[in-house]
Amino acid sequence: MNRSRNIFMVAALALAAPLAASAQVQVDPALPSYKPVQGVNGNISSMGSDTMNNLMTLWAEGFQKFYPGVTIEIEGKGSSTAPAALTKGTATFGPMSRPMKADEIDAFEKKFGYKPTQLGTSIDMLAVFVHKDNPIKGLSLQQLDDMFSSTRKSGGEDIATWGQLDLQGAWANRAISLYGRNSASGTYGYFKANALAKGDYKTSVKEQPGSSAVIQGVANDVAGIGYSGIGYRTAAVRVVPLSKSGDEYVEPSLETVSSYPLSRFLYLSVNHKPGTKLDPLRLEFIKYIFSKEGQEAVVKDGYLPLNAKVAQRQLDLILKAN
Repeated sequence: MNRSRNIFMVAALALAAPLAASAQVQVDPALPSYKPVQGVNGNISSMGSDTMNNLMTLWAEGFQKFYPGVTIEIEGKGSSTAPAALTKGTATFGPMSRPMKADEIDAFEKKFGYKPTQLGTSIDMLAVFVHKDNPIKGLSLQQLDDMFSSTRKSGGEDIATWGQLDLQGAWANRAISLYGRNSASGTYGYFKANALAKGDYKTSVKEQPGSSAVIQGVANDVAGIGYSGIGYRTAAVRVVPLSKSGDEYVEPSLETVSSYPLSRFLYLSVNHKPGTKLDPLRLEFIKYIFSKEGQEAVVKDGYLPLNAKVAQRQLDLILKAN
């Protein structure tokens, strides 16, 4: 992530944190309610992040209440499918759980002569899950690296059993069973960069095609541990509090978004030529996302909404020409 994105992330997290003062977060009352307009029709196709699949579905359902004649198709095979779909023109929107990579931007720019627009729609906390009966109290990022990585760039030693993490009794000699995403996933790349210090995954990681499959795998494996967006949490698994250095564990929650070590933006990428107006269909869908109703869908799906100031900053990337 480049410096400008880092600055935006820090600022947005700071602005979002005050909204999380209660167990049930409320969207910023300053967010405008969505107001439908005339002349919106056509088809929307979405290709990209599996992490955002449920969120895109909620946005689609809410949008279609205002425009029942609009058809929306959503496919979530991983963030890496979004840039190619936008470049080929086979998708209207590309939801991504990570920013676009330099080569993805270059391929798009080579074809169109300008860069794709990436809108930060909401904030996710990438969570680490274990079986509900696992008593582990917390993990550091280095311990995650020691468990999941073959290269261990954080400088630790290989961790292969739960006993190496001080679990006793039947857990002491129990081999750790690793679950993760496949390389098409933005979640795979984010965890690799931020938990594994850009190191390589162990070949023993059981790669899953989607976030729900990771949760299902861990839920059915008492020795399992895996990672996915917090929005996929179920009663069959337990979230493990994390720390950057092992001294203070933080559980991902709406109250801890600014201090949790694996917080990230969820993006929506769109083909928008600077200085030109978007067609009404794409424009109104984007305006819906950043409305009160759109951000309520974010909360419903278990993620953190943007406040009015941050939402407007993202909308301005589109509205300046509209």
